[in-house]
Amino acid sequence: MTSLVSTRESVESFIEQYRRRELLRFLTCGSVDDGKSTLIGRLLHDSQMVYDDQLQAVRRDSLRHGTTGTDMDLALLVDGLQAEREQGITIDVAYRYFSTARRKFIIADTPGHEQYTRNMATGASTCDLAIILVDATRGVLNQTRRHAFIASLLGIKHLVVAINKMDLVGWSEERFQQVRDEFTAFAAKLQVSDVHFLPLCALHGDNVVHASDRMPWYSGGPLLAYLESVHIASDRNLIDLRFPVQLVVRPDSEFRGYAGTLASGVVRKGDEIVVVPSGRRTHVRSVITLEGEEEQAFAPMPIMVTLVDDVDVSRGDMLVHPNNMPRLEQELEAMLVWMSEESLQPQREYILKHTTVVVPAVVADVRYRINVNTLHRESCQKLELNEIGRVRIETPRRLAFDAYVKNRATGAFILIDRMTNATVGAGMVLDRDPAEAVLPRPVSTATGEPTAQEWAARLGQAPLSIRIAGRNASRVASELRTRLFRRGFVFEILTGNDAAVVSMLERLAIGTIIAAETENDLDAIVVRSGSDEQTIAIDRAGDEPLAARIDDLLSQRGLPRSIR
Repeated sequence: MTSLVSTRESVESFIEQYRRRELLRFLTCGSVDDGKSTLIGRLLHDSQMVYDDQLQAVRRDSLRHGTTGTDMDLALLVDGLQAEREQGITIDVAYRYFSTARRKFIIADTPGHEQYTRNMATGASTCDLAIILVDATRGVLNQTRRHAFIASLLGIKHLVVAINKMDLVGWSEERFQQVRDEFTAFAAKLQVSDVHFLPLCALHGDNVVHASDRMPWYSGGPLLAYLESVHIASDRNLIDLRFPVQLVVRPDSEFRGYAGTLASGVVRKGDEIVVVPSGRRTHVRSVITLEGEEEQAFAPMPIMVTLVDDVDVSRGDMLVHPNNMPRLEQELEAMLVWMSEESLQPQREYILKHTTVVVPAVVADVRYRINVNTLHRESCQKLELNEIGRVRIETPRRLAFDAYVKNRATGAFILIDRMTNATVGAGMVLDRDPAEAVLPRPVSTATGEPTAQEWAARLGQAPLSIRIAGRNASRVASELRTRLFRRGFVFEILTGNDAAVVSMLERLAIGTIIAAETENDLDAIVVRSGSDEQTIAIDRAGDEPLAARIDDLLSQRGLPRSIR
């Protein structure tokens, strides 16, 4: 009995130690045939993280698909798709997990072919470090530069340039220095402060897990030693509290909690917080984690918080500290990696997913695209598959976001095709105001009375008429006008349906809310834009204010429409 208790305690102690080990996510990238999969296979093999049955399967498959003759092809540990084994290339992102006494690791093996650049960007989006493989015989290639630029763009702060296949250049220090100088000249244009160079031979295991005696001129340690020791703790944003609400938990009438993953920062019991975009303030009553109620929690923990006051909080809202607010706007500038075979079409409507918010969005402008070989900007009207460019995006509701360089969680978003539901773009928000916001407004040289189009352009909105009829219609109309104003739209309230007044306000691009008091419940609104009129039903279940529900219904339909 004592032995069983001791064994259980040992197992629990091991699990606790394993749980507390720091996690490092990294990817391998680079050009085709630079040895990415072989490097990961060697890393797993030499660190004794491969099961015997897996080794037997790899030995067997090496005779059929291997590229190393009669030797075991360790790349097959990672390249699992049939097409990958037949062609000897990586197509999809493969993830592998292993650990040492110091750290846990998640490896993303990404493809090197240009047509699979979108796969590489997907694998890099959650990584802390990138290993860029360079073939010592070929040097820095276009795809090497492309992957280095994407890694930098995605906010990866640590790059390891692994100069592979040193056996094919006679373990030459001179060749190592040549490749190092070539990459350093290119990396000077990137926003990366930590670049580490390492000569190795993945095929034979030199400088992968164990130091090599074939390159006595290199005094640094092997790759695994660097991965175990590189400092990443300060990369995490623990300053800016950003808690996107994913789910409202209400098991009974006595409890209301807000659950989600803490994107950044630290939240403590008793903290004053602001709900955005509504701007309402309250305090944190309790912080609940997987371990139970705690005094505080930090990113990236999954948590649930309860609040002192019963404020209106729903999925898509964000809890932040009052003196550390994100930007709250309907327009943003971003770098966009285009992932669809169908080109990006400006003014076409897509779906934008940002944290827990899903809204319609329009790519208003494509500013330029980046030539990844030279990093020069090139003018263009659209983006093609795997191209990267700067765009301006407009949304019907305000989004709470930060620049990607400051906060990867709240500075990232994806674009989704409305018809196919496929992810077509991945974006990183820039810390810049749109040019239209900082340049003076152009002075019109036209004469005479302004046209309806000129009024609309000046106010930045298309005219819209909303008719509300029912009990307390005037109060709901007043609250709705306030909400629309907070979203950047100008509306007037009318108590009678005076066609002449409505027509005049529409010509001035001023929206109208026509409120009619009746004895009936307010269960629908009528919305008219030009000649298009539609009736929108209102779900009265729950305790959310009617004005908030109407505002949400309008926002889901992209109304009112912003004009820039």
